[in-house]
Amino acid sequence: MPSITKIEWTNVTWNPVTGCEKVSSGCRNCYALRFAKRLQAAGNVRYANGPGVTLHWDLLRAPLRWRKPRLVFVNSMSDLFHDAVPTGFIREVLKTAAEADRHTFQILTKRTERLAALAPELPWPPNVWMGVSIENEECLGRIKALRAVPAALRFVSIEPLLGPLTTLDLVGIDWVIVGGESGPGARPMKPEWALNIRDACVARGTPFFFKQWGGVRKKAAGRLLEGRLWEEIPGQPSNQPAGGAPGV
Repeated sequence: MPSITKIEWTNVTWNPVTGCEKVSSGCRNCYALRFAKRLQAAGNVRYANGPGVTLHWDLLRAPLRWRKPRLVFVNSMSDLFHDAVPTGFIREVLKTAAEADRHTFQILTKRTERLAALAPELPWPPNVWMGVSIENEECLGRIKALRAVPAALRFVSIEPLLGPLTTLDLVGIDWVIVGGESGPGARPMKPEWALNIRDACVARGTPFFFKQWGGVRKKAAGRLLEGRLWEEIPGQPSNQPAGGAPGV
């Protein structure tokens, strides 16, 4: 069975790799590292290595068994382009995506140096969306690297948004997700930071998804931006959420 998720912009998660480590300020309060330690303490065999990078070869073909088409977030608990993930394993992930072409696979990375180095030699099935995570002006170079990737759709996840993005350039970007940080130690997001990105997306006709305001009590803060939900996803009717019962 796929893993049902509460992440609003996808349907399910698929984690053939688990484990990671922090690479920039957006990682400071990483939920994946926190959950990995909890799961290790609970005796979950997938997390016997805790937050250490672990390859789950037995999960590589799992999406082929899922009959109902869905949006699949790849490695919500890791980064496919981590240096500890062999290039051959990355190829196997993309091979599965190509064969399971009824699904759409969403991949995010902060490790754009490796992404840029490998992109020309990797297969890029049309049902794979490649994205980068950024959190502030210092990370905008990741978008430049993403533009060179020959993926069918390129997207940017700006979460947690930790500062204004005054020089954000959306040329070559097909989708933008924005969200504030949540959980223990969450850093605040100013409304104008999110609104400026929303306005840039509207001006370019780029689908915009506002995930959350975040905070320690993210449910209380809600998801409305100027009184409405922004849930635009490429290829789906405007403001229709990605979620729903995943089936088998």
